[in-house]
This record gives sequence, C-alpha cells and structure tokens, in this order.
Amino acid sequence: MTAPSDVFDRPRIRLKPKANARAIRHGAPWVFDNEVVTDRRTRKIAPGTVAVLEDDNRAPLGLVAVNPGSRILARMLDRDPEAELNAAWFEARLTRALALRERLFDAPFYRLVHAEADGFPGVIIDRFGEACVIQPNAAWAEAHLELLSAALIKVTGVSTVLKNASGRTRALEGLDDQNAVLAGAAPTAPVPVLMNGATYMADLTGGQKTGLFYDQRPNHAFAARLAGQGTRVLDVFSHVGGFALAMLAGGAGSALAVDGSAPALALAEQGALASGLAGRFETRQGDAFDVLTALAEEGETFDVVICDPPAFAPSKQALDAGLRAYERVARLAAALVRPGGYLGLCSCSHAADLSRFREASVRGIGRAGRSAQLIHTGFAGPDHPQLPQLAESGYLKAVFFRL
Repeated sequence: MTAPSDVFDRPRIRLKPKANARAIRHGAPWVFDNEVVTDRRTRKIAPGTVAVLEDDNRAPLGLVAVNPGSRILARMLDRDPEAELNAAWFEARLTRALALRERLFDAPFYRLVHAEADGFPGVIIDRFGEACVIQPNAAWAEAHLELLSAALIKVTGVSTVLKNASGRTRALEGLDDQNAVLAGAAPTAPVPVLMNGATYMADLTGGQKTGLFYDQRPNHAFAARLAGQGTRVLDVFSHVGGFALAMLAGGAGSALAVDGSAPALALAEQGALASGLAGRFETRQGDAFDVLTALAEEGETFDVVICDPPAFAPSKQALDAGLRAYERVARLAAALVRPGGYLGLCSCSHAADLSRFREASVRGIGRAGRSAQLIHTGFAGPDHPQLPQLAESGYLKAVFFRL
C-alpha cells in the first residue's frame, strides 16, 4: 500500500526486552506501561496519539493508540503499521461490525461495536433504530470522534449520534464526563425497544450507560422459559424492567421489580404498560440488600428470584470485597425462593471470572441453608463478541439454579 504522508512522522514506542512481543503478534490488544521503554520522549506523547509499536529489536508490530497517563499505555489499532485512520478505515470496520448484527437481528436494536472485539479499542456503540450512542472510552477515540460519527452515519444511515461520557473508564483515560449530541437531535422521549416479547423503554440521554443493557437479552430469554402460569417473580437490580418484563411476556403470573433508581423504575412501568403487562407488574424502590432483608422479614417467597447487580468487582483490587458482596446477594436471595423454585444470579465484573463468581454464589446459597442444582450458565449475547486474547471482553456471567 502507499504510505500516508505522516507515516514517517509518527512517534515510535518500543517494548522492553522482557515484554511478551509474541502475545502482541498473536492478537493481544493491550500494552501496559511496565512493558514499554518509557523515556522522556514517550512520556511527552499526547494522549490519543497514533504511534508505531516496535519490539525490542525495533521490528514494527502494528499501529497503536498511545496514552502515557493510562495503565494501558498502548492499544492496538491495526496490524499494519502504515495504516491511516481516515474515513475509509472507520467505514470498513463499521461495515464489518454491521454485517454481523444484521445477520443476527431482524431489527436495528443491538450493540453495534463492542470495543476491542470489533477492532475499536475502548469504544462502545449501541444502536436504537435511527439513533446510535457512542461511548468513546479511550483517548484515541475521543480525538477521532468526528471521523467516527461521520462514518457511523454513512454506514448505518442513522440520523442521530449521541456521545455518552459516563463511566469510570473515561476518568482513567483522563477524559471528561460531558455528554454531547454529535449529529441530529437528541430524542425527547424514551425509545421503545422490543426484546423477548416485551417492550423496554431506553432513555438515551438521562439513563444509565447508553440507555439499555442489550447484553442480557439471551439470559432474559432463558429466564422466560422458567415462567409458568401463576409464577411469581422477583427481579432485583431490575433497571428498566430487565428480567421481570421478559418473564411476564413469557407467561409469569406477577413480577416485582426492585431497584434503587426511581427514574429507572418509572421507565420499567412505562415498558410494562407498553407491553400490556402493567396489571401483573409492581415496583419497589430501595437499596437491594435492604429490600431483600425486608421481604424475608415480611415472609415473602417467590417462584423465581433474579439478581443482576452492578459490577461489585470492577478491578482486581476490588475482587475480594466484590466476591463477598456476590455471596451476600446469593444468601439473601436464596432465602426468598420457594422449594423447587429458581434462582438466577448475574455478574458483570470482569475481575471475577466465572469460576470465582459461581463459587461465591454457591457459598451464599449454602449459607442460606439451601441446596441447589446448577441448571444453566449464560453469557452476553452475540452482539457482544469476545476477543479470545482479552478476558475482559467476556465480562458477563449468569448462573441459574433450581433450589
């Protein structure tokens, strides 16, 4: 290929002799700060700068995005060190991502870009019909946001592109927390999203993250299979209706949704109304641990209890405390399941792998004095593909037990 004019002007960063260049060659997407020769020149590179990564013998490994202020100092963008991040580059990657989703789904409601697994390190894009919400969680993406937004409109045909700047990852990259409208006009009302027979209401501007958690779609579908006529469901950390609405659509007799956010529960109630399920749906606002304890004191029991908490272990440093929290959730929830009923427990903490999360859940069930059969293990849907060389891309786990 013909090299772009800035190829020879690009900074170069070099791996230390003991760094694992083989892992990079075999697809590892991240280079940490302790793996790079960080001399004065490297430390002066502006966050988001595109550079060439070299091994310790100065052989090029690829094109990377550099942020000297981040623990992840370099993110692999392209194995071709002479690649140019122009409109064609963004359009080609988005076209490839779109092709997968259009094969999987018959309506344009899905995660369109799942970061490294789709070739966009640190970038999340969720699609809601004619609108897309971008989370540019890495400095390079923030620097190329105009190009990305324009390519997104060209490839997908959406009319609205929003930037969501929430989340701890942006702070770790030294980025702001300011949301923005990049194209079109922000929706003035929640966007209805049909999944698993229920309608969910996504607030694209004021909701959590991008407005809806598409990753749980297949786990909602499995839970719906547990719903029978007269089944009583408890959905804790419900957000906008989560498991509750899917199970009601699947035939459950009633569902109680619990969440700490009043706006989220209001959206859940709107979703229940839009789904024709309002007569069997109730909400209860409060701290999940407090509500679980109170329900036990009130003598309540349920046929199915689902708990889908936020990330209790967002980092390795928080792992021990997070596992204790997952154990506590399991203990409190198991006490509310009727004999022969079902308990579903979820974790979106990448630091807590499936084995440790399952062990914590089983300990909690045991501490509640219950015995269990593990009947199903679920993960994120296929619009959240995993990069095999990056364990963090397989963050979501769901385990279902019969007690």
